[in-house]
Amino acid sequence: MSKPDEGLAGRHIVLGLSGGIACYKSAELVRELGRAGATVQVVMTEAAQAFITPVTMQALSGRPVLSSQWDAREPNSMAHINLSREADAILVAPASADFIAKIAQGRADELLSLLCVARPIDKCPLLLAPAMNREMWLHPATQRNVAQAVADGATVLGPGEGDQACGEIGDGRMLEATELCDELIAFFQPKLLAGQRVLITAGPTFEAIDPVRGITNLSSGKMGFAIARAAQEAGAEVTLVAGPVHLPTPRHVRRIDVRSAQQMHDAVLPLAPSQQVFVATAAVADWRPASLAEHKIKKDGTHRVPSFELSENPDILAAVARLPVRPYCVGFAAESQDVAHHAREKLLRKNVPLIVGNLGPATFGRDDNTLVLVDAAGDREIPTADKLSLARTLVREIADRLPT
Repeated sequence: MSKPDEGLAGRHIVLGLSGGIACYKSAELVRELGRAGATVQVVMTEAAQAFITPVTMQALSGRPVLSSQWDAREPNSMAHINLSREADAILVAPASADFIAKIAQGRADELLSLLCVARPIDKCPLLLAPAMNREMWLHPATQRNVAQAVADGATVLGPGEGDQACGEIGDGRMLEATELCDELIAFFQPKLLAGQRVLITAGPTFEAIDPVRGITNLSSGKMGFAIARAAQEAGAEVTLVAGPVHLPTPRHVRRIDVRSAQQMHDAVLPLAPSQQVFVATAAVADWRPASLAEHKIKKDGTHRVPSFELSENPDILAAVARLPVRPYCVGFAAESQDVAHHAREKLLRKNVPLIVGNLGPATFGRDDNTLVLVDAAGDREIPTADKLSLARTLVREIADRLPT
């Protein structure tokens, strides 16, 4: 199996810290960026050093921390030029209200703001992760400065909402380290689905027999959630209709939770005509009990085994494929044998352009998968990899097949 996708492999990131209590999160951010494959050069303002020491950041990044434009370690005395030319991106986290004001005004009175102004705008993007009190964030001057920084080419990540160090609650929290790392990974992904609306189903369905039992399957939803993340990274507006799973919603993805196949059908069909792509990843139950017992079916000591009739559930993928105005439809086939053969049968039966086959028992609940792409031209295997890597590959395949 291939190793998990390192979304920042080969990237060199300058991580800037301005003053704020959120500097404590920056320590973990260095580690997250490293885990994602990036090298990190930390630059700190004088105010940042009042909250966390350069020694800590050096230990975590493995590089000497820079804080002065007069640093004698730079042979040409031009740290602001060297740092910005070597970087794939500059991420300032935390970005205080004062620092954002500097960027908006083009001020460059210390190393971090200096290198932000000196960077080649077309080659070295600037990303700002605001961190401040909620009143500071909402202040008209701050909002003007943020708008100006964005107009000048910066990207703003966050802020988040929640408890603040001052004891107040509201917008202004710096995003967590994992969130910022995911945002940076997404920033670098090719925007192959920019402007597209993508609808995805994921997870199992649960068909109730009585108030406590039901028919379901072992689908974890991980593949569908990975596709939702990959599509959002590629620039799409993503809606995820999820069966009963316990997975965090990918950032910037709209999530609709359902339980049964009928509920999933009723959530999908009204949305489908306005979408450009529909990916039916969910392992939808084909049948449901014809009637629901009002109370739990209990043993009565007679050893009599209860029986019940089944009714067929609506075929969500086929229903979307029959719409007069339909999106590009991608189905999934979770099989136990002869994956390519059964996937091709499904392709023809449901009249869709692409079916993605896999061995259900070999992938349910796992973090890796092996896919077989089946279309009118033939079939092709995508080798075993982690599900996010596979999802990104599948998004590229879908983007290549969409009409221009």
